[in-house]
Amino acid sequence: MNQFNDLSSVTAYLASRRSGRPRDMIAPGPDAAQLRAIVATASRTPDHGKLNPWRVVHIAGHQRDALADVLTTAYRAEKPEAGRLEIEAMETFARQAPELLVVLYSPREASKIPLWEQELSVGAFIMNLLHATHASGFVGGWITGWPSYSDAVRNHFGTAPETIAGFLFLGTASQPLEERPRPEMDAVFSDWRAHLF
Repeated sequence: MNQFNDLSSVTAYLASRRSGRPRDMIAPGPDAAQLRAIVATASRTPDHGKLNPWRVVHIAGHQRDALADVLTTAYRAEKPEAGRLEIEAMETFARQAPELLVVLYSPREASKIPLWEQELSVGAFIMNLLHATHASGFVGGWITGWPSYSDAVRNHFGTAPETIAGFLFLGTASQPLEERPRPEMDAVFSDWRAHLF
C-alpha cells in the first residue's frame, strides 16, 4: 500500500518542478546539512547491482575563484586561440549560483552490470538531486557544456574512467521560472501493437 494519502498532491508537486538558470540564482542556497540531505535523498535511485556509480563533490563559495582558474587554464590549454569573451564565459560559469555540486559518473567496469545501465542510473541520480533540491525549497540547474567534457577539468575532481556527468547549480530563484515546451504525448507515448509473423 502506498504511504502517500494524497497522490494527487505528489503528482502536482512533481509537475511543478522547473530547472533554473544558474545566472539567475541568488542566495540563500542549501546549507551544509541540507546539501547532505539532498544527496542522501537522491541516492534512493534505481541502481542495478547496488553499485552507486556516482560521486558528488561540493565546491564551496570561497573556492569559486580557484574553480575559475581551473576552467580558464584548461580552456586556454585546449584552445590557445580563445578570445576574451570565451575566457570570461568560463569565469562566469565558475561563479554562478550560491552552491555548486560536481557530479561524477564513476563506472564500475569490473561489474557484470552493463555500463549503459550504470549511465542511466547516474542520470536518474541527478534527476533525483533536482527533485530533492526542489523539495527543499530551492531551485537547481543541471549544466554540462565544455567543462564537463574536459579531461583536464575532470582531473581536478577524479580520475579516468570517471567523467563529469554535470555541474548542479543550486540556489533561490530570483524570478519566476519559465515553463519550457513539453512534448506532445502522442509523440512520446503509444500502445504496443504486436505484429504476428
